[in-house]
Amino acid sequence: MSPDCSETLVKLTKDEKIISCAACVNPPSQMPGVLDITSIVKRDTVSCLSTLPGFSIIPACEDPHQEKEWGKFLDFLQKHTRVAISKSKFGLYEFYILPPLENSKFDLVTVLYKGKASSISPGVADSEQISPPTSQAGESALSFSNLTRNKTSPEIQCAEVNGDYSCDLAAKTRSKLGNSDGMVKSFQRNYVTAHPSYLKTLGQAHSSWIFGAVAELVDNARDAKATKLEIAMNMFYSKIAGKEIPLLSFVDDGHGMSHAAIQRMISFGHAQTEVDDPNHIGKYGIGFKTGTMRLGKDALVLTQTTETRSIAFLSQSLNEGKENLEIPIVSYRRVGQSMEVDTDVQNEEAAKFYLKIIKKYSPFDKYLIGEKVGIFGANGTGTQIYIWNLDEWGSAYSLQWEAGIAGGSSFHQGGIFIRSRRIRSRPGQMSSVVPLDYCLKSYLELIFLDPRMKIYVQGALVKSRPLAKSLNKTNVENGTILGKPVQLTLGRSQLEWEQANCGIFLYWHGRLIEAYKRVGSMIHNGDCGRGIIGVVDVTKIMDDDNGCVWVHNNKQGFQDCEAYAVLEQWLGEKADEYIDEYVDKIQLRKGNALSKPDHEWVQCDKCRKWRMLNTDFDSKMLPSQWFCYMAPFYGTCETPEEPVASGTVTISTKRHGYNTKDPTESRNNFPKEAVNRSEGIATYNTESEEDDAKFPVKRKRCSLPRICKKS
Repeated sequence: MSPDCSETLVKLTKDEKIISCAACVNPPSQMPGVLDITSIVKRDTVSCLSTLPGFSIIPACEDPHQEKEWGKFLDFLQKHTRVAISKSKFGLYEFYILPPLENSKFDLVTVLYKGKASSISPGVADSEQISPPTSQAGESALSFSNLTRNKTSPEIQCAEVNGDYSCDLAAKTRSKLGNSDGMVKSFQRNYVTAHPSYLKTLGQAHSSWIFGAVAELVDNARDAKATKLEIAMNMFYSKIAGKEIPLLSFVDDGHGMSHAAIQRMISFGHAQTEVDDPNHIGKYGIGFKTGTMRLGKDALVLTQTTETRSIAFLSQSLNEGKENLEIPIVSYRRVGQSMEVDTDVQNEEAAKFYLKIIKKYSPFDKYLIGEKVGIFGANGTGTQIYIWNLDEWGSAYSLQWEAGIAGGSSFHQGGIFIRSRRIRSRPGQMSSVVPLDYCLKSYLELIFLDPRMKIYVQGALVKSRPLAKSLNKTNVENGTILGKPVQLTLGRSQLEWEQANCGIFLYWHGRLIEAYKRVGSMIHNGDCGRGIIGVVDVTKIMDDDNGCVWVHNNKQGFQDCEAYAVLEQWLGEKADEYIDEYVDKIQLRKGNALSKPDHEWVQCDKCRKWRMLNTDFDSKMLPSQWFCYMAPFYGTCETPEEPVASGTVTISTKRHGYNTKDPTESRNNFPKEAVNRSEGIATYNTESEEDDAKFPVKRKRCSLPRICKKS
């Protein structure tokens, strides 16, 4: 290839059906990404061909089907001496695809063009900078070369074509691209294509736990700096199914995505983010695809920034039976107070074409799309994701949902659950009551180490439960793992005691990766460490200095590496030391078996900061919405948060949703028979006259001793 040639990839179509991809050699400026043939006429009926400039196109077929269609199309032009004409409503040029010469191969075709008189000089090819074309009706076309043409070089300018214009122009091109005998060298590069079946493969990343797919979309909202995220399931009428089907939605008020950003999101992976943000979770750009394709077959994205708006459609239904994956995108830009098609990234024909596809394969028409866009407001930002054709469980769906009762108590609020109600497998797991494994609210309560974003499920606010702030006999341990600092917070949780759970919660970039990880003696004794909870952030340990991340792609576990092995050993040692110190030597009073948090905390509904309550303040007096200026804090949102103190004692009453008199009445409304299943767990009357009687207990490695009855 001569160094002064430039090429652009376009789509050659007829009646909106693709014939083949083709590479254009020295095309005019503002070359469209699609050459859609509007008519085919006899060559002798077009009288102006001998005076027009031209360029050549070379086949760049993506699959055998395109190779076949390319041959059939050119064979027709050659046999019948026809010229194919492509006219664009919004383009500057009119293109004439000439028939190949007789007995010639179909590897090089001449295209002549004409346009507005003010924009084209007859006899000389336009030599201005080529603007980025669009391919496949809207997506940015791939450029085969970044080389620019030399305006002063007469060799690459298309001279006025007279006589046998096809032969003359083809000869010039062959001299540039071919060898001495005029044969054109093959113009091929190995670009990766994706078969639609790959969407199903992506969904298998979360095959073991469907809430892992939900977490991917929650992570994206947090990375977009959203302050509010609403997750809901509602019934929606589907034209294709002819009935109502469930629609799962994620709506956040983050900063939204530009056209370039949404292209990165729907692409299959991209470079690691360069933003040095310890709270940023997304790394390689695969979470959106794995999450949505696990939850359902089809997903529509509406996103808006202050200046742009985009619609993207990731669909298995649309791509069924196709050889290559197609992902429609329609983008707009703000012009005054309205949004208009962004012609810098696509033409209006492309936008209309893809909107037509979206309306055909989704439950959305233009009115409903407009209604959803209205959620953003006049100048609002954010992202909305809608998923349908959800994953099935027999004749129903893998997810089960309850609408809840408007204005009802916390026990009558709606929720989203995993239909199977199965408990995830963990070494040493004894309890069958792990609501985090099947109740979305319970999982989202703990998903972030430092919760700030408000999350709503079925319209009900999820009450965040920061574990490190809700423990009794809190102890903070600092250590070093392979030269990197680590801090572990250990303590006892009454709620976990009631449910017979224990273990370490491991967070990475502030997001929960592993829950209830048993370490040390907890693994070998089912009742050892009952109620003991640890919280640790392992970001520095699991992010290698060389850019390697030791976290599974589904963000539900860590890879088997040296750092993780050393961490496990250290966590086991610290957990056993805590049990020896705070459990084996404990003295209990009858009726005082409840382990209340060392401190009571409340979160401001404006700044989302956590404030420690005074010792003499009754937490039951807190209103449903609390702000920093209220009692007992009487401060401002600018005041920094107080750190968690180590080695303190219980000073206040319940705050985290469980009832001190009825352990079965938890916020998740667990069955009574599921509580206190282990043998020997006594129920105490907190108003007993014998509360002051002390009972010495000697027991090895158990979280809370059982109280023996007096003989």
